[in-house]
Amino acid sequence: MKRRLAVVLVLVAMWSVGIVWRLYHLQVAEHEAYRRRAEKQQQRVLELDPPRGTIYDARGRELAVSVAVESAFAVPREVGDPAAAARRIAGLLKLDAGRLAAALSADREFVWVARKLDPPQAQALRAARLPGIYFLEESKRYYPMREVGAAVLGYVGTDDHGLGGLESQYEKVVAGVPGRRTVLRDARAGTLATPDHPISEPVPGRDLYLTLDAVLQSVAEAELGRVVAERRANSGSLVMLDPWTGAVLAMASAPGFDPNHFRSFPQETWRNRPVMDAYEPGSTFKMITAAAALEGGLVDTDDLFDCEMGGITLAKTRISDHRAFGLLTFREVIAKSSNVGTIKTALRVANRPFYDTIRAFGFGRLTQIDLPGESAGLLMPVERWGPIAKAYISFGQGISVTPLQLAVAFAAVANGGKLVRPHVVAAVGEEGGRRALHPQPEVVGEPVSARTVATLASLLTSVVTEGTAKSAAIAGFSVAGKTGTAQKAVPGVGYLPDEFIASFVGFAPVERPSVVAVVVVDDPKGGYHGGEVAAPVFKALVERTLLYAGVRPQRERPERWPGEPDPDAEPAPEESVQVAESAEPDAATETAAVAVAAPSGPTLPDFAGLTARQAMVHAARLGLRPVLRGNGVVERQEPPAGAPLPVRGTAVQLYLAAGIS
Repeated sequence: MKRRLAVVLVLVAMWSVGIVWRLYHLQVAEHEAYRRRAEKQQQRVLELDPPRGTIYDARGRELAVSVAVESAFAVPREVGDPAAAARRIAGLLKLDAGRLAAALSADREFVWVARKLDPPQAQALRAARLPGIYFLEESKRYYPMREVGAAVLGYVGTDDHGLGGLESQYEKVVAGVPGRRTVLRDARAGTLATPDHPISEPVPGRDLYLTLDAVLQSVAEAELGRVVAERRANSGSLVMLDPWTGAVLAMASAPGFDPNHFRSFPQETWRNRPVMDAYEPGSTFKMITAAAALEGGLVDTDDLFDCEMGGITLAKTRISDHRAFGLLTFREVIAKSSNVGTIKTALRVANRPFYDTIRAFGFGRLTQIDLPGESAGLLMPVERWGPIAKAYISFGQGISVTPLQLAVAFAAVANGGKLVRPHVVAAVGEEGGRRALHPQPEVVGEPVSARTVATLASLLTSVVTEGTAKSAAIAGFSVAGKTGTAQKAVPGVGYLPDEFIASFVGFAPVERPSVVAVVVVDDPKGGYHGGEVAAPVFKALVERTLLYAGVRPQRERPERWPGEPDPDAEPAPEESVQVAESAEPDAATETAAVAVAAPSGPTLPDFAGLTARQAMVHAARLGLRPVLRGNGVVERQEPPAGAPLPVRGTAVQLYLAAGIS
């Protein structure tokens, strides 16, 4: 009996020691490890997105804001029937019921159901009163103007990180500092409480103040979208700059997208085309060729070029013009956009100076605009130029540029010769105010002299008044610019015979430019020339921009602009030698021009009896602008022979009669 009792006592003692040892092990030796394990099971530290900084346009309008919204999460062990709950939630929020049911069935303490719900969705889910479903307040990016400026602004993912545009470029500025919050299940396993732990509140991001104007941006997108739709084009790009500061006033891509629901749109629409897409510029690049020749003193505006009636052969390669031209002055070569005349101009310039001029205008390198994904375009090193590379480059083939690069280059002509760095963000919000990022224009070079720039501006004005861009003329304002019509090039395929890129780049008013704009339309249908497709978009946009900015018209629009054809006049038959066409100038202007010439001194020669070609050459050498009427030989002229020699650039009317020419 005593022996049995002793055994029992020993067993009880051993059991007690075991219990004590186990308690010691759990509560003392392994206390910290089990405490951490319990915390891990019972509580979760959530990182809460901070409100991103607001993005404002140039006049303080909100383009991107952060709003407080609710996110739903679940504690799977409390859900009860995961399949039924998943079906109910999926119906309310348009989610995948199968994936949601799997998440709600997981052996986990926390799963997200849906983040950053729209208020109606959050309200509907709350009203369902599903067990195990809880809510937290988070910050969501919202774009109140929807598509306006979308490609520039970019978009934000569910994790609140910028994924494109300014949202990505200025992520560290606008993102702010995340907050941290601890959520805990209490002993009743039915509620969530915040334990007595320190809470880190989110720190809002800083604001951005842009150079974009929402009104101009909206107009730009509407005009670009209209021409892309009407012409059934693949896409379109548009950029508008302040030529003096490099500030981007508008930057549009078509088709566009709504950054509030960017995943509902094709990824191709997310591209900021004026910055990312490089293309062969075609005849808009002839301005650069002209700049190189003028800067080297190798050409004068009155120099005559034989454009060989539509083509030129170099190194056994035939290069065609867009139409047949005979003799043209250099001014007319640019105004009428002759490829042959431009090639002959480029041949006067050595390869290295030509290449250096191209680089000096910013091509083949980044503009360093404050936007992501910029393309530098493509400019082959001069050492690799073949025997006819310069000929092709002179009229915009064999080189690729971005619309932004082209705008910056033409801005240098508009502002008197300064290549400025473009920018979109004007200032960043600071405590108590804002800090300007560009208090002064950032000049990165001076491509050519002021004298060359003045001549270029005059040549580009002729393109609008009497050349290929008459549809860019704006009532009351002088306009300068250049059209472009380029065949599309496909790597490995070559130039497509029936696909083109139509473009126009220009600035206004010429005397004191307020705006430079580039319009590019990819593969328009029903007409593809830059003058008929892109130039009207420039006119519509820049006209409204000047009025919006309060720029006063220089004059009332006359019945007909100088160089603009008279719609009521019978069209004159074209002469067989493809003479330069020009409309009759205003009579009052002609009279005044003649009147200011001194009564004594050089007089106007007699052109009677000369052929059209002979008369053109003679008039051009005198610095005059011959305007031919009819066919044959010169029968009479205005002003008459013997009149005081008019000032340079004055039009001389030459009336031709039928006969041998």
